[in-house]
Amino acid sequence: MKHVDIYTDGACSGNPGPGGWCAILEYQGREKMISGGEESTTNNRMELTAVIEALKALKSPGQTIQIFTDSSYVANCFREKWYESWEQNRWRNAAKKSVENQELWKELLALVRQHDARFFRVKGHVNLNSKNTNFDALYEKFLQWNGAGFSFEDFKYVTEMNHLADALANRGIDENRPR
Repeated sequence: MKHVDIYTDGACSGNPGPGGWCAILEYQGREKMISGGEESTTNNRMELTAVIEALKALKSPGQTIQIFTDSSYVANCFREKWYESWEQNRWRNAAKKSVENQELWKELLALVRQHDARFFRVKGHVNLNSKNTNFDALYEKFLQWNGAGFSFEDFKYVTEMNHLADALANRGIDENRPR
């Protein structure tokens, strides 16, 4: 079974406003970056789109995938299995309102179900070059979110990849600003 690591980010200037997304896929030492954007969207839609487009880029089903995202909206849906309640309640949330971004969630669920996918939460917008960044505290938070299976070096690498995905998602915003 193939193992793929995916790092995603979505961004938006205004909510709604111009938005961008990025996904970085790693497989056997190879890296593929994909990105895009929309003129009028929301941050949550861009976060979802990043994961959707990453999974659509995979060539075959049945892969083992680790998805790293700074979106608690995306990560918690899968980690806490919100989607199970949504499906049981005909796509209504706990407040009995229609689940937002339902068409994207349905597409994402169909793609996720083709693989053995696990979602991991990453702290977004970490200044990697600042002497004031408390990497020890961030690492502890990362372990609280994701379990003890990650070394400090893993954490630093995941954080760097998320930072890169964030930069490319922000470029998507710039490319979709009205001129």
